[in-house]
Amino acid sequence: MEPIEYLWKDRKRRLGMPLSFTRYALSEDRLFCEKGFLNLKSDEVLLYRVQDLELTMTLGQRLFGVGTVCVHSTDKSIPHLDLKNVKNPREVKELIHQNVEEAKDRRRMRATELLDGDGLDGDDGCGSD
Repeated sequence: MEPIEYLWKDRKRRLGMPLSFTRYALSEDRLFCEKGFLNLKSDEVLLYRVQDLELTMTLGQRLFGVGTVCVHSTDKSIPHLDLKNVKNPREVKELIHQNVEEAKDRRRMRATELLDGDGLDGDDGCGSD
């Protein structure tokens, strides 16, 4: 079994410093979130399932050069994953976007968007996690 080759890795940051036990990583086909020190919880989202990406940066986050990248997917167990307080959030969002498109192309997957009525789904942005 080959080790996973990561394209990007970071930790959730506090005051701009990577002082937490939440780790994020991106491979060419998956996005990983691992939380915990003694008890470890590891989640992953297959990139071809990602539907939308969103970036939020509060004033406090902007002061410390971090932001939150919200990943919306069709994954049943993790339909919404927030990469909180990551460094260089715009670049991270773009890197994820590029790899999502490549993953969809590799699987020859393209979904048609269906909008109901006015096209609003009632979602007002990143989750309240």
